[in-house]
Amino acid sequence: MDADKPPILEVHGVTKRLGGVDILKGINFKVKAGSVLAIIGASGSGKSTLLRCLNMLVQPDDGQIVWQGRDIGWVTVNGRPRRATERELLRYRLEVGMVFQSFNLFPHMTALQNIVEAPVMVQRRPRPQVVLEAEALLAKVQLSHRAHAFPHQMSGGEQQRVAIARALAMKPNALLFDEVTSALDPELKGEVLAVMRQLAGEGMTMISVSHEMGFVRQVADHVIFMHKGRVCEEGDPKIVLEQPQTPELKSFLQKVTD
Repeated sequence: MDADKPPILEVHGVTKRLGGVDILKGINFKVKAGSVLAIIGASGSGKSTLLRCLNMLVQPDDGQIVWQGRDIGWVTVNGRPRRATERELLRYRLEVGMVFQSFNLFPHMTALQNIVEAPVMVQRRPRPQVVLEAEALLAKVQLSHRAHAFPHQMSGGEQQRVAIARALAMKPNALLFDEVTSALDPELKGEVLAVMRQLAGEGMTMISVSHEMGFVRQVADHVIFMHKGRVCEEGDPKIVLEQPQTPELKSFLQKVTD
């Protein structure tokens, strides 16, 4: 990764209040293209809300999210700023895909159909070409043999790998992962983490909320530890996780098992 590269994503002073509670309290960080950022912290620390703000599924109350040099929450028209519309935000979400904890596959569609649907319907790409690309993506996540299986016929690990393939089908420049292994049995987590390791090795820009400390240590370039809506510690995972500086991170690491 080129140290002189400008960041692909910048987060400046992002705050969010939900139900009268301050969930995010001035979050700042930068992500360079091709890097892997891991976000860790206890439940309720604001990790998932932050990830949804990054994809603008939740609009921040204050602060900026800058993607490739542009503030994606705002548009300037005739010299005046206004909130971006859903249509304008959709263009951004095509560049920054998201994979959720709950697989969110269409239950009435096969694995292949789930992957093909959005590129054809949203991006208006030719179906024959998209089908070929979807078959290649299924091979990439080692699920060619499940192309015609429906979600209820697949394990959780298989469904999550289809969900990753579906996100990749939109040809994003970055991917957000929201605790994508937390709903899986231990033996199925490895299948999904292997795909994420492969993507990282191929240079995909990734931001992952995760409790998998082994993955964070081995794959992430940078880690952020959140506590009560703030970034409490950050840096190289090999240093931050081995030499925690705050009692909050020490306590969290004692509770988390790989």
